[in-house]
Amino acid sequence: PPSLPPSLKSNKVHRSFRVPISNRSCVRCSCIRSIRPRREGFGALVTQRSSRMASLVAPHSLPNLTQDCADLHRAFRGLGCNEKKVIEILGHRNYAQRHQLREAYRNMYSEDLLHRLKSELHGNLERAMLLWMHDPCDRDAIIIRDALAGWGTNDRSLIEVVCSRTSSQLQAIRQVYNATFQRSLDADIATDTSGDYKRLLLAYINQYRPEGPQVDMQLAEADAKLLYKAGEGQIGTDEAAIIHVLSTRSVAQLNATFSAYEHHYGHDIEKAMKNETSGDFQHALRAVVKCVHYPAKYFAKVLYKSMKGLGTDDTTLIRVVVTRAEVDMQYIKAEFTRKYKKSLEHMISSDTSGNYKLFLLTLIGAHH
Repeated sequence: PPSLPPSLKSNKVHRSFRVPISNRSCVRCSCIRSIRPRREGFGALVTQRSSRMASLVAPHSLPNLTQDCADLHRAFRGLGCNEKKVIEILGHRNYAQRHQLREAYRNMYSEDLLHRLKSELHGNLERAMLLWMHDPCDRDAIIIRDALAGWGTNDRSLIEVVCSRTSSQLQAIRQVYNATFQRSLDADIATDTSGDYKRLLLAYINQYRPEGPQVDMQLAEADAKLLYKAGEGQIGTDEAAIIHVLSTRSVAQLNATFSAYEHHYGHDIEKAMKNETSGDFQHALRAVVKCVHYPAKYFAKVLYKSMKGLGTDDTTLIRVVVTRAEVDMQYIKAEFTRKYKKSLEHMISSDTSGNYKLFLLTLIGAHH
């Protein structure tokens, strides 16, 4: 991580503490993440981070919008759609460029590019492309709505989005969800979930969590003892205490707390949560710990399980590839290869086909 500015070099900051490598990017981007949760801020976050960890290969300068629009319009004309051309263009544009391209296409052809893509593409390619074209906060709001809508709840999708996003990102997602669907995100979560699982999700959405690199080692020690007393240190579990710590501390602070926990009690906190909790509450707690400590490992496992065995969970595969391509897919790919002894590119190639496969491979930077 970069050296701290003088204003942060207080006795409360333990400057020798090192955040695990997968989270150093969070420290670098803390100034970006402090942007107010507007759509512009969310987009700026994704665009500026993409050069370090993303797998997306996009031009640094703004491409010729008129040419892009004309090429796309030409690809839509005639019998059938030139899907490869569409992928060649849209699969190599970052969030800001896609946003400007969509506006330019509307101005040139009086038509929403998303509507045209929906009419031209089909199947999994259509699903992946439409999700890719949305603003990041719109995309997450759609994923959450899909997880909550209909019969039953897709808890894995819900947990993944809520427990892996920053506080400012969740505020933006919440605003978009409420405005787009004319519904309250808090009310929908409260209706579709229950118990401590519900309380954790609502706390994560509503509580403010700092996003800077500062670490208070005294607080980390105190929180580690509090978490032990709330779980392994007593008969029964104090779920409210666990939820409070996880939903109010920064990533850097939680990493210090988890390290202190392992130092004092001889094993990591995820093992304790696995032994002391159950059900969706346990899945959510463990997702928080994994996304704080080593998010690449968490998402690599989600991707592997989506393609393991017979059949492919395309919904999960699309969701993770599309949402992480501009964030940290390079780390995820490296962890995937390390853990499963095969590349993510190889597994996607084996489990998908056609232009759907081409698009996913393009997003993960398989040919670069």
